[in-house]
Amino acid sequence: MNDNATVRLSVVIPAYNEERRLPKTLDDVLNYLARQDYRTEVVVADDGSTDGTVRVVEARSSSSIPLRVVSHTDARNHGKGAAVRLGMLDACGQFRLFMDADNSTTIDHVERFWPFFDEGYDVVIGSRGLNDSVITVSQPWYRKIAGEGGNLIIRTLAVPGVADTQAGFKMLTAACTDDIFPKLIVDRWGFDVEVLAVANHCGYRTKEVPISWENDPEGKVTLATYFEVLGEVWRVRRNIKAGVYGRPSSRTRS
Repeated sequence: MNDNATVRLSVVIPAYNEERRLPKTLDDVLNYLARQDYRTEVVVADDGSTDGTVRVVEARSSSSIPLRVVSHTDARNHGKGAAVRLGMLDACGQFRLFMDADNSTTIDHVERFWPFFDEGYDVVIGSRGLNDSVITVSQPWYRKIAGEGGNLIIRTLAVPGVADTQAGFKMLTAACTDDIFPKLIVDRWGFDVEVLAVANHCGYRTKEVPISWENDPEGKVTLATYFEVLGEVWRVRRNIKAGVYGRPSSRTRS
């Protein structure tokens, strides 16, 4: 692991059998980071892939940007949440971004995030639900309806005031990451809600920022995924009430 004082931004990409979509995303990320004047790294969190995902990463290991793969010790598939948790805790940047392997929101969106960290926010998330958000390729109608209904329930039960909890483009400070991620237990699709709910519970400030987002027809989210997320939202709500994530923080919120 690198010295976390020298790396400003870690980019974490969870991947499960992504040999087709990951190459373009990695090339885009590495090219962007190579143009920045701060130190960066890329961590691909392999979630038990059985295809050439790891080889795709290894083929780019000569990049000027530090790039590595981290894997579960048992090499099995655990779920996207478990992969993100693995990568975020292995990363060592002062700021840590996780993004999707399909590049549905491109890496250059981080430029919109920096001003809010300067204002003191601990978590900055991309949102498809704000007035200035742009969706270039929409989801199928049934997924859009399920997503809107699901977000309403999520806001009511776990994350009030957040228009879009599920966009896979979220950035946290190292201090926030190292505090909340060891407490997280949701391994699959509901992990986004858990991240935001636990961050709020622990007193961290979250800012929602509009993004451009393009639906990938090959995406792995199905209609059944939304029902799975809602079940995990109930689980997170119960966990908070039961004190699973610790007592509410005394951190001052504004």
